[in-house]
Amino acid sequence: MLKDSKPTIYDPNFLPTNIYSGVPSFLNLPVVEEKEDLKDIDVAVMGVPWEGGCTIGGYSSCTEGPKSIRSASIRYTGYLPDFDIDSFEHLRGGDYGDVPVQNGNYQFTFEQIRKKYGEIVDAHAVPIVLGGDHSIAYPLISEMAKRHPGKVGVLHFDAHLDNYSHFGDDDLSRCSPFYKLYNDPNMDPTKIVHIGIRGPRNHHEERNNARKYGATVIPCMEIKKNGWEAAIKKAIAVASKDTEVMYVTICADSLDASCMPQGPQDMAGLTSFELLMMVHEAGLAGASSLDFVEIYPENGTLQTASHVGCWAALYFLNGVAEHRMKQEK
Repeated sequence: MLKDSKPTIYDPNFLPTNIYSGVPSFLNLPVVEEKEDLKDIDVAVMGVPWEGGCTIGGYSSCTEGPKSIRSASIRYTGYLPDFDIDSFEHLRGGDYGDVPVQNGNYQFTFEQIRKKYGEIVDAHAVPIVLGGDHSIAYPLISEMAKRHPGKVGVLHFDAHLDNYSHFGDDDLSRCSPFYKLYNDPNMDPTKIVHIGIRGPRNHHEERNNARKYGATVIPCMEIKKNGWEAAIKKAIAVASKDTEVMYVTICADSLDASCMPQGPQDMAGLTSFELLMMVHEAGLAGASSLDFVEIYPENGTLQTASHVGCWAALYFLNGVAEHRMKQEK
């Protein structure tokens, strides 16, 4: 039996030394060690400390993402005064630990991702996945699609389309998860929405691939002109039409570099407010899985990126909680 599945910061008698020694679980929630215990929770956090092929240099430190986000998370609760809702009054949470990874071995690592993620999905818990690089979106979303063939909608927040057919001789890198998903037999690419796309690290091939497969692209320019509310309404309309599941995947560089100092440096992006409000709307609309990827914790000391990851998960869960509240009425 799991302990009370709320952030320990709720408990004024919990000793800080117990939080700051070692790596805490996310929000210091109970650790779920056996898959059988997943049935006792509504939300399961899972880390994927993985980096495949690097496009610039040989190491970004995104493998430290899950640990860094967990460490930052211990100061937070589930209550958001923005909506006057506490997620953990409606959701029971737990941390299911990290996926075993093997450096340089996509096959082994992706199989392990599928296995652990599938256990969470089959237990009907909401997965919150902490990366890691964006290549992990392919096995995660593909695994969900096995259970809902042709019925998975995707809200993809990013500066880049990540839909190259390959990068060099690597067709599984962080550059290609959406090309793999476009061609996944259980996916309908017309249900994929790329949100926040911008900047000179994109190429014609990516835009042409999105057109070819019928994916929707909402450039950041459109969001700035028409507002975040119109953008997420449009995205949800596409991703929810004739689907059974909506999946949210967030690359850190969907944010402007000023809001994301420990991540890919892409300018003219979303503000943290715009991203958090859209992610909350996704949860409110019924999205049931989220990943947050591509933070580089070693590139600075304030760990802003790790805190943004915490906030993204908490705003998403607040939307999920409100969605459940409305269903229960």
